[in-house]
Amino acid sequence: MKIQLRIRQLTFLFLILTSFAMSFLMMPRASATVAIASLQPTSGIVGTQVQLTGNVTNAGDAYEIRFDDTVLTTGNASANYVNVSFTVPQATTGDHTVRLTDSATLENATATFTVTTSYDMKIDVPQAPKQPQEGESIPISLNITGGEASRTYLANFTVLTPMTASYAMLLGVTTSTTGSGTGSARYPDDFSTGANTNVVGDYSVLLNDTLKTGFFFVGLTGSTEYHRNEPVDIKAVYKQNENVTLTITGKGVSHSSNLTADTAGVVRYAGFTVPANASIGSFMVSVVSVSDQPTIKNPADIQYFTVPGFAVNVTARNLAGDPVPYVEIRAFENLTSLTNVTTASDGVAVLSLEIGSYTCQAYFKDQKVGERGVEVTNATSADLVCSLTDLGIQVAAIVNGVEVGIPEAGLFLTPDNQTLTTDIDGTVVAHSLLPNVTYGLNASRYGMSFNVTTIPQLMVDETVVPWFNVTFICPMFKLQANVVKADGQPLGNSVVKIEESLGGLSTEANVDANGMATFDAVFGRYDIEVYDGNGVRLNATTVDVFQNQNVTVYCTLYGLTLSVRVVDYFGQPFSNANVTLQGEGLAPVSGLTQGDGTATFSNVVGGSFEVAVYLANSGQPTAAQEVAVEGPTSVQIKIDKYVLLAGLLVETSQLIVVIIIVVTVVLILLLEVYRRRRSKPQKTEG
Repeated sequence: MKIQLRIRQLTFLFLILTSFAMSFLMMPRASATVAIASLQPTSGIVGTQVQLTGNVTNAGDAYEIRFDDTVLTTGNASANYVNVSFTVPQATTGDHTVRLTDSATLENATATFTVTTSYDMKIDVPQAPKQPQEGESIPISLNITGGEASRTYLANFTVLTPMTASYAMLLGVTTSTTGSGTGSARYPDDFSTGANTNVVGDYSVLLNDTLKTGFFFVGLTGSTEYHRNEPVDIKAVYKQNENVTLTITGKGVSHSSNLTADTAGVVRYAGFTVPANASIGSFMVSVVSVSDQPTIKNPADIQYFTVPGFAVNVTARNLAGDPVPYVEIRAFENLTSLTNVTTASDGVAVLSLEIGSYTCQAYFKDQKVGERGVEVTNATSADLVCSLTDLGIQVAAIVNGVEVGIPEAGLFLTPDNQTLTTDIDGTVVAHSLLPNVTYGLNASRYGMSFNVTTIPQLMVDETVVPWFNVTFICPMFKLQANVVKADGQPLGNSVVKIEESLGGLSTEANVDANGMATFDAVFGRYDIEVYDGNGVRLNATTVDVFQNQNVTVYCTLYGLTLSVRVVDYFGQPFSNANVTLQGEGLAPVSGLTQGDGTATFSNVVGGSFEVAVYLANSGQPTAAQEVAVEGPTSVQIKIDKYVLLAGLLVETSQLIVVIIIVVTVVLILLLEVYRRRRSKPQKTEG
């Protein structure tokens, strides 16, 4: 009774646990929770790019991103995932709330971004090569973002001059309700007494000593670059009516002028024009006082300007119009050589030339191959045609009276020592060759030469041409294939197919009574395949046809025997089982097993087969197995699902159940007999 009670209890507990597990599995899945997974970075100035990743409630839900109360961006989630960037808007310094809201469910999540204050100082000077000149004032501005709201910030500007003098001013900048504001000043106008830009050199601008640093340069000339025929604008500051001497020197230039400062102490001069033949390079401007009580400047009024030249792109092209690399371009002005530049891989040489008329000559492998004039008034481009020819090479074969291009043919060109390879159409081009040179061409395939030719020159009727074309015809050879069986006897009723390994040339032929097939083959390497009358490949080989060739193909996988034995779980043979043999590209072949469980298939062609076994006229195979046949082969297929019992087909699982039941019944009977014997009363002695 106790055992039966315990069994009932366990059964009841099992039912409860099963019911709970099924209920849990059938519960609807909860949606994802809206969350911000990351915010990168979490602090920065106004304008910072921030990357936000997170989740929304349901796949594809619309969302919006807010910075405090400002909507920055909206979109739709990819699945439940949000990955978006935004720019920090105008905001005051401190912590701000970034909010991700699911527009469908109105659930949201927040994160904190800390805005820091930014001070942006700008010095407004002309864009190079323009520059400020002595005596001019320089605008300086300060832009504050991410500051406190409606606050006046005091900015201390200090300017250090080339003479190490220091001048300062205090600028007040009042911010808006979003913490941004702008203020400006001018140096030297708004700075302390004595501030000026009266010397040449670098001026440093400091904001609150170390918060920000900037620079500007004051010179004598209005620009650091001047081209030929341009007047040079010069300005210097001295005392009222002070006499000075101005000099300009450089390659081929020596100019001097005595000048007097005006009533404001300013010396202005535009009487020097860069000569029409000025060289590209650097020139020095110097202003020195020659008065009795001269103004001494430290540093001195000395400054350099350059005549830079214009970028002139010269493209070397051959007669066919192709750009030519490694051509030396020499530029001359009035027969004077100015510069030599070699063209790059794109055929372009960049020359620096000033305004004027030039002659450009092209040299290739120490030979002059072209010349042209170039007028320069600004940056420009020009083509220089070179007397160079493209050599077009065709490698072909005559197949059935038709010219067919041969790819992957190698050609070695001398004296340039170029190695070339024909494309899929059998053509290749040797670009930009000197036309008056004798060239040698060695044509080969697979490392074997089949034609050597000398070309005296790349001209037609002594005239240089854009293209010079040559054609190489590959030789033809006889290829005889002898097809035999494993015993060496000819194999009739077969087909031989040949295909050139690189050229794609292919053909086929039936073997004759002697097992032979003969082909006209182009110089090359061939894959040879043999097929039987059913289209099954019997064998394959590769042969080089660099001369007349005779090759024997042994079909050792032809006419093989395959035996299939079918047995049950205990190894007993199945008779009258239907065995089907299926090979690639073959119709199925079937046979019945004999009394020993074996089905035999003759004249099998070697390869990979699927062997299927059908029992009791079943539409589906009871068992199947892959078999590789490379010679006479025997294979056993064991059907574990069934057992032959007194000639009857019994499922193995059913037999095991019966055995378990029988064993269980026997054990119960034995236990019952044992129990009754134990409970029988013992006789007592009187």
